[in-house]
Amino acid sequence: MFPIPLQRDFSLRTLNTFGIDARAQVYVAVDGVDTLRAVRANPELAGLPRLVLGGGSNLLFVRDHPGLVLHMRSRGIEVVGQDDDFTYVRAAAGESWHGLVQWTLAQGLGGLENLSLIPGSVGAAPIQNIGAYGIEIKDRFHSLSAFDFVSGESIQLDGAACRFGYRDSVFKHALRDRAVVLDVTFALPRRWQANAAYADVAQALAGIAEPGPADIAAAVIAIRQRKLPDPAQIGNAGSFFKNPIVEAALRDGLAAQHATLVSYRQPDGSYKLAAGWLIDQCGWKGRSLGAAGVYEKQALVLVNRGGASGAEIAALAEAIRQDVHGRFGVWLEPEPVFV
Repeated sequence: MFPIPLQRDFSLRTLNTFGIDARAQVYVAVDGVDTLRAVRANPELAGLPRLVLGGGSNLLFVRDHPGLVLHMRSRGIEVVGQDDDFTYVRAAAGESWHGLVQWTLAQGLGGLENLSLIPGSVGAAPIQNIGAYGIEIKDRFHSLSAFDFVSGESIQLDGAACRFGYRDSVFKHALRDRAVVLDVTFALPRRWQANAAYADVAQALAGIAEPGPADIAAAVIAIRQRKLPDPAQIGNAGSFFKNPIVEAALRDGLAAQHATLVSYRQPDGSYKLAAGWLIDQCGWKGRSLGAAGVYEKQALVLVNRGGASGAEIAALAEAIRQDVHGRFGVWLEPEPVFV
């Protein structure tokens, strides 16, 4: 029988970027699919509520986890193919996302540079369809393999099967609590073109005539370091709320009342509003409720100022949601998963 490296009553404080001191009833470090098969075959573990943990950067523990935590720790990155249009790179689910981006740049491969310094793991990236500065995972995705806890088999999914949306995928719906991502393969364009349309990025690259992937990565890293707190210094999960998408009529009404409203027209005629702007207008930037606070430099980021519980962070988020809805008629939706 395959040995399962389990630990009981395990502290997760160092495994989530908010630094919440939650505990897992049972913790298992997963280095490969054999461990997942063994967990499925174990009567005790198979019956427990299951949480898959990557970099811990997109969740908020509001209490201890009364079940099994599967911590993905698999490693490995390699080029697995090439054709006229793309170079294909496969990375294990447990790899650091930013580490993967840096690896591709070191190999002279562009395509992921706009996603530099996003915290978390490779396996979590397609679940959330992470995105920044004009690029989302779906734009560079080729396929992934996952373990299906229902069938006990490994499955392969292409982009269509993943059903990517704005910070969304099939793993939040039909495959939720069922599939565990094992590895992800990316299609990086051989005829690379710079994507530097965002104002902050364009400004940072103003002195470079023909910026390459490494230049864009450096610009994005500098911007993120300037705007966002380092989780190693102050607990946070990056942007806490999604940018809400609203109908044109609501956006136009808000624009008539608020001249500085920040909004972006979408292909279907709707508008994406800047959640950070909405929060800032309600006066939350820099404020705190107990040890939970809103970051001074970016209203979209909630922080643990030291010793905050997950419940305190959640209470702050709800207070912000209520204020924004009361003033603008828009409900903000949190990005992190509440556990």
